[in-house]
Amino acid sequence: MPALSEYSNVHNTVFTIITKKGYKLWYDKITETYCAEKDGWDFMADTPCSLLGIISIFEYKNPQTYEEYWWKEESSLSEENLSDHSPNYTSVIKK
Repeated sequence: MPALSEYSNVHNTVFTIITKKGYKLWYDKITETYCAEKDGWDFMADTPCSLLGIISIFEYKNPQTYEEYWWKEESSLSEENLSDHSPNYTSVIKK
């Protein structure tokens, strides 16, 4: 069992974090997506945790103006070359 994972019992915490960051938050019943907006920048995702992740990308990149692929980060990491083995570590829940 990990210290934290995506599950419905963390949704309220996610909603609190998003709103405390100054975003307006809503659920779009038509598209069945969670949405947020701040200063005209709008985001949507299938789950609350995913929405927080998308917002984190925005905050990390900190774009000043919109342009296509503003979120893209050049890196040697990709889904294809991620390790399929966990590193050697002791989880905090076992300490």
